[in-house]
Amino acid sequence: MLPSYGNGGAGGDSHRMVFGHKERSRKGIRGGRGGGFRAPPSSSPTTSFSSQAASATPPKCTEYDTAYFQSYSHLGIHEEMLKDQVRTETYRNAIIQHQKYISGKVVMDVGCGTGILSIFCARVGARKVYAIEASDIAAQASEVVRANNLSDQIIVLHGRVEDAVIEEKVDVIISEWMGYMLLYESMLSSVIFARDRWLKPGGLILPSHASLYMAPITHSDRYHESIDFWRNVYGIDMSAMLPLAKQCAFEEPSVETIIGENVLTWPCVVKYVDCYTVTVEELESVTAQYKFTSMMRAPLHGFAFWFDVEFNGPMTFPGNDRMQYNSSYSNFQTNSNQSRKKTKSDELVTLSTAPEDAPTHWQQTVLYFFDPIDVEQDEVIAGRVTLTQSKENARFLNIHLEYCVGGRCFVKESVMR
Repeated sequence: MLPSYGNGGAGGDSHRMVFGHKERSRKGIRGGRGGGFRAPPSSSPTTSFSSQAASATPPKCTEYDTAYFQSYSHLGIHEEMLKDQVRTETYRNAIIQHQKYISGKVVMDVGCGTGILSIFCARVGARKVYAIEASDIAAQASEVVRANNLSDQIIVLHGRVEDAVIEEKVDVIISEWMGYMLLYESMLSSVIFARDRWLKPGGLILPSHASLYMAPITHSDRYHESIDFWRNVYGIDMSAMLPLAKQCAFEEPSVETIIGENVLTWPCVVKYVDCYTVTVEELESVTAQYKFTSMMRAPLHGFAFWFDVEFNGPMTFPGNDRMQYNSSYSNFQTNSNQSRKKTKSDELVTLSTAPEDAPTHWQQTVLYFFDPIDVEQDEVIAGRVTLTQSKENARFLNIHLEYCVGGRCFVKESVMR
């Protein structure tokens, strides 16, 4: 049995991630995106979809997957992604920077949506782009490709990448697979499948690396807005509503925007992902120990999570098909699991969703406590966090958070769904 929550809670509110709720931001539903569809007639004769696509048995397409893909048929989700200038322009800049790896090459775009990344690749000279999209937006993507006179370069395939039959290897895999809290939606598994099935030795994956961070936060305005309202409603004492208000406001992870001033410490790296080597099994459960030291005296309201992704190019070595890649962080501290000020190469393209950077549609994910905990400057906040794919639906995340402050320990559990 879990200990009572005391000052802890079960986190989050304002954006409940439920498939089919496009108003909750595009990340409510996404994936490797498919479900056993035929390739359109415009595709090459050797390109189609089949459950026998790869030597390994493709994962079954579940009813959750089908609902997930269907949700990406809504135009509003794609409009939100395209209007996210940080996201879209960073991808375009990365493609331009890696033009030498793309020009004259074969590219696979996993989860192409409206096809914009495929078009960016074609415009820097890709010889062929397999644009794979499981949702029905694939039909519009085909029209977009045709309207831009790129049908001779881009082949739009309607179906899951896991069900594709593409009878050639590819030089580049590009995908915008990141979900809230980086791992929500589990789309990275589709990129891993494509990598293992089709990527040539020495091929390029964009993005190449990703880091998930967490840090304790203070956010009194948010707490007052959600909770203290009930203490005096038009002169009426409605404090009896407080337990229910806390449950409704903070039971689930909340996707919202915070700012650097809300963050109490340097962040901790929860998970570092190398897209060239990561396995599906590695993503099924992620655990990280943390130990923070508060930089100020303030009420601790919960923990925030965010991520960044890097667009590194591969470095090959003579006589060796194995790749090595430069880390962007000269002071990445694996022992302490703390990431302080990041020092980046001027040439490295990075997409960041950190509170101090320009906002994106991913915002940040916050796990709020039911009640704040007062912390002193230099006080230690320690514990462990575990993110596990839900057995109910692998695209959901079970979050188990243990934290100790001022000699008291708490447990908080929630589900990102």
